[in-house]
Amino acid sequence: MNIRRSSPATALVGAMALGLTTLTACSFSPGDGRTDGKLDVVASFYPLQFLAERIGGNKINVSTLTKPGVEPHDLDISPQQTATLSKAGLVVYLKGLQPAVDRAIGQAEPRQVADAASYTTLENHGTEVDGHDHGGEDHGGEGHEEEAGHEGEAGHEEHGGDEGHEGHGHEAHAGDAGADPHVWLDPVRYAEVAEGVGKALEKADPDHAAFYKKNTTALVKELNTLDKDFRTGLKGRTTDTFVTTHSAFGYLSERYGLHQESIAGLDPESEPSPARMRELHSIVKKDKVRTVFFEALVSDRTARTLADDLHLKTDVLDPLEGIGTKSRGDDYLQVMRANLASLRKALGAV
Repeated sequence: MNIRRSSPATALVGAMALGLTTLTACSFSPGDGRTDGKLDVVASFYPLQFLAERIGGNKINVSTLTKPGVEPHDLDISPQQTATLSKAGLVVYLKGLQPAVDRAIGQAEPRQVADAASYTTLENHGTEVDGHDHGGEDHGGEGHEEEAGHEGEAGHEEHGGDEGHEGHGHEAHAGDAGADPHVWLDPVRYAEVAEGVGKALEKADPDHAAFYKKNTTALVKELNTLDKDFRTGLKGRTTDTFVTTHSAFGYLSERYGLHQESIAGLDPESEPSPARMRELHSIVKKDKVRTVFFEALVSDRTARTLADDLHLKTDVLDPLEGIGTKSRGDDYLQVMRANLASLRKALGAV
């Protein structure tokens, strides 16, 4: 019987191949969710990246799936990003806002996730652009203070539970048809999300829980101040109505008693019907609208067409889905205050 023996060279090549296979497998293994001893946190887009960075500070490594200048709704996830999710110690996202992220999380099965939608309430602010239900105009503004607990110091513990993405039976969910995901544009609801993210960090990295708790408290205080600045800054306005390209500002309108009229619906890329454009002409004249707002990451063509037709001004009202070179500020707080300045001017509060 002949026994074929491998040559030394063949054996060496085989061993090297096996070693490379092992290294490749290890490079995509989940590990312990840390790099250089710091918790690896992946945020799906800018508003959640901001929270993670402010609360986690120098105790964590933060990366984002949505790069500056990319419209979050259009995000595609690469295999490398899916691998990053699988190795992360914590993933912070808003379920339903970015379907590609939801799918990637399902594939990657990260060790811990924090769903921003589970820390506050989501509502249906309307997505129609054909003459009905255009986003947040009938919610009563100031009347929701007690329900939301705008001071933020207490009353939100139930939203910051350790279950992360399991939710709490809210009125709507980001993935539901018509549910408005733009909670970060209301400083009060954003503070609730901050508290939830803080608790998720405490759970994922209990050794630094006191640090995260302290930073969460400080950030919530800043958001409470921002809320008060909006309330004070919008007093004395001559109109409540503003027109913007898409229906991102329903929560902000509800919070401060404003009336949002969107050219498009919740989808910033959708085109308005001729009937909707005619209706906007009537609304602008009736409510003495002076400005049509557009946003930095989406084409301003439709907004400028409406403004030119009615001899109105145009300005930027940033939905803060990302920070880029066109942003009027370096972070969430700066851009929100720029938004406040634009609203004050447009609504006659200055």
